[in-house]
Amino acid sequence: MAVLNEVNRRSGTKPQVSSQSIVRQAVILLVAYLTLGVIIYWFNRDHFAASETHPVVDALYFCIVTMCTIGYGDITPKTTATKLFSIMFVLVGFGFIDILLSGMVAYVLDLQESYLLRSVKGVGEKKESYIIDVKKGRMRIRMKVGLALGVVVLCIGVGAMVMHYVEKLGWLDSFYLSVMSVTTVGYGDRAFQSMEGRIFASIWLLVSTLAVARAFLYLAEARVDKRHRKMAKWVLGQDMTVSEFLAADIDNNGFVSKSEYVVYKLKEMGKVSEKDIMQISNKFDRLDAGNCGKITLADLMSRH
Repeated sequence: MAVLNEVNRRSGTKPQVSSQSIVRQAVILLVAYLTLGVIIYWFNRDHFAASETHPVVDALYFCIVTMCTIGYGDITPKTTATKLFSIMFVLVGFGFIDILLSGMVAYVLDLQESYLLRSVKGVGEKKESYIIDVKKGRMRIRMKVGLALGVVVLCIGVGAMVMHYVEKLGWLDSFYLSVMSVTTVGYGDRAFQSMEGRIFASIWLLVSTLAVARAFLYLAEARVDKRHRKMAKWVLGQDMTVSEFLAADIDNNGFVSKSEYVVYKLKEMGKVSEKDIMQISNKFDRLDAGNCGKITLADLMSRH
C-alpha cells in the first residue's frame, strides 16, 4: 500500500486554473499595456489629429477606443509611425480585455453555481450525481447568457444617462451613441467631447463592448448545447441494427460489451472522435505491460 501511494504521488495532481488568478494576471497586463500606450501617445501627440481636452485623458481615451475597435474618428493618427502604433495596439490589446472579461464572468458564475447548488452537496448515488452534473451544465450556460445580456442592458442604460447629463446630448442621441458604442459601430457623427465624458468612456467601453461579444458567444453556446442534447436523445432512443452492432464490436469477438456500447454511442453523439479513442487506446497499450488486455497492479509497479 505504501508503494502504491508513492506511485500515486508520482503521477501528480490535475492542474487547475483559478478564475481569480486569470483576472488578476489580465488586469496587470492590461494596465501595463495601457500605460505603454499612453506613454507612446504622449510623446507622439502632435502626430494625431484630435479635439483635445487633457493630454493624458485623450491618450487613455484613444487607447481604449482603439482597443475596443470602435473608432469614433475624433482622434486619428496622421503619420506612418502613429498608424503602425494603432495597428499593433488594436491587434494585441483586444486579446487582453477578452481574457479579462472571460475570467470575471467565470468567477461570477463559480460563485453563483456554488450558492445555488449548495443544497445538493453530499449526494452519493451515481445516477443522481450524473443528473445533478447535467443540470449544473445547463444552468451554467443559462446563467452565462443571462449575466451577459444583463450587463449589456445595464451598460447601454448607464451610457445613455452619462451622455445625456455629461455630454449634454438629447435622450435620443444619448441612446443612439450608447448603442453605437456598445456594439462597436462608431459612425463618428457623435463622440465624447468633454474630459469627464472621455474619462467615463475609458472605463465604460472596456466593459460594454466585450459584454456584447460575450453575450453573442454564450447565446451560440446555448444553441449548440440544445442541439447536442437533442442529438443525444435521438441517438439513445434508437435500437441497435446489425450494421451498428458490427461497428460497435471493436475487437471483433462476436459480442458487444458495455464499454464498447458506451464508446460507440459517444461517437454517435459526437462526444468523442476516433482520434481520441486511438490516443486512449495507445495509452492503455503502454500501461498494459503484460499484453493481457488489462492493466494490473504489477504493470504499474513495473513502470516505477
